[in-house]
Amino acid sequence: MFDSVGWGEILVLIVAGLFILGPERLPAAAAWLGKTIRQVREYATGAKDQLRNELGPEFDELRKPLEDLRGLRNFNPRTAVRRSLFDDGDLFGAKPNGHAPGANSGSVTAQPHPAAAPQPEKLAPNERPPIDPDAT
Repeated sequence: MFDSVGWGEILVLIVAGLFILGPERLPAAAAWLGKTIRQVREYATGAKDQLRNELGPEFDELRKPLEDLRGLRNFNPRTAVRRSLFDDGDLFGAKPNGHAPGANSGSVTAQPHPAAAPQPEKLAPNERPPIDPDAT
């Protein structure tokens, strides 16, 4: 609950409460606030447990989309692209490059593609590369 509130903000709230309520009423107000937060947490936990008991296994099906949405909060496009390109957990079994997760890597040997273009020769130092007018 206090993930976004730092110690500086808490200190400012305590000082403001000290000026507003005074030193004699501040401890009672803090105790009331703590008791109220604890009670709200108990209500939320009780409601969640009651839903889990009433819905049974369907409760987990309800939670999955919510957890997916929570995961989008920390969405990083670079990580998503890396995961989709290089992880073996593909949904459809085989990746576009032909790699199938769980396949025995020892049984498949890499063979060059018959229509593969020959590798271009390396350029000498200070040599200008050839220009392809169709590509520019």
